[in-house]
Amino acid sequence: MDVRNNESASRYELEVDRGMAVATYRLKRNVITFIHTEVPPDIRRQGIAARLIAGALADVRAHGWKFRTMCPFVTSYVERHPEVRDLLAGGEA
Repeated sequence: MDVRNNESASRYELEVDRGMAVATYRLKRNVITFIHTEVPPDIRRQGIAARLIAGALADVRAHGWKFRTMCPFVTSYVERHPEVRDLLAGGEA
């Protein structure tokens, strides 16, 4: 299960057995803003969203980008994973 950046749809995707989890974003210059994360209802609470965001943030790091979040899930992920806070744009924490 690999996270992929579907640039044409402006979203990261993680295909799983019973559907696809997505994290939509806006990219402006070198800052990506996560807008919404969605996991199909019947497969929630299995860590899929966390795997999706971990993969997305690994891609952000690989590109040398920064990120912002409007998505409550991504915000809570950052609170639980201080190792990604260096990627926050504008010193958000």
